[in-house]
Amino acid sequence: MTGPLLATALTVVALGVLLAAERARGSRLAAPRRAHRVRYLAKPVASLGFVLVPLTGDALTRPGIAPVAIVAGLVLGAVGDVLLLGRRRAAFAAGLTAFLFGHVAYVIAFAGLVPPARWLERPMPLVIAAVAIASGAVLRWLWLHLGSLKGPVVAYVAVIGTMLVGAVACAYDAKLGETTRLLTTLGAALFFASDLAVARDRFIVESFVNRAWGLPAYYAGQLCLAWSSMIT
Repeated sequence: MTGPLLATALTVVALGVLLAAERARGSRLAAPRRAHRVRYLAKPVASLGFVLVPLTGDALTRPGIAPVAIVAGLVLGAVGDVLLLGRRRAAFAAGLTAFLFGHVAYVIAFAGLVPPARWLERPMPLVIAAVAIASGAVLRWLWLHLGSLKGPVVAYVAVIGTMLVGAVACAYDAKLGETTRLLTTLGAALFFASDLAVARDRFIVESFVNRAWGLPAYYAGQLCLAWSSMIT
């Protein structure tokens, strides 16, 4: 497990550098250009770390579709991270698309662990209703600020909601190991939470506060999912 542990450490260290750069961007005492350069380097490195976790481990040698799908989701997330470094709307739309397909990959992974037909068994209808209500509340909160991105954002919220439902279905499946159930559910929940920070930063108010908690939640979630690919 040396490789995955080193890859995890790479993400943690790079995340610390990234947060420092994000903080410096809004400080009058820092050099904005230097902060931007550090940010453009630290974020891809942090994302590379969570991709390397399963690749330096044994994820791709494990049976079933779940490990491969999780690796695909991690790679698409890393691509989305690089695209979101840009401030233009086109870059954001491209990043949103990469993350959308990443969540589709996670849905496939969770479906490989727990057949979707069992996602409707009790108490899952209550979970589905709760996720639907939360997703609707998020869309209502953002709606007037989305402009031409209404369609893509609705699709994205639907897919990440489905991903969260699949993760909770895994949590309720006694056939899966306790660690797998914990990592998949925690990873999906942290990812969902981090997207609220991204949405607030992009559409409501840009602030370091959003990134101060959103980035750690995001990278912690991706690391949880990365490690789950070696345990499933």
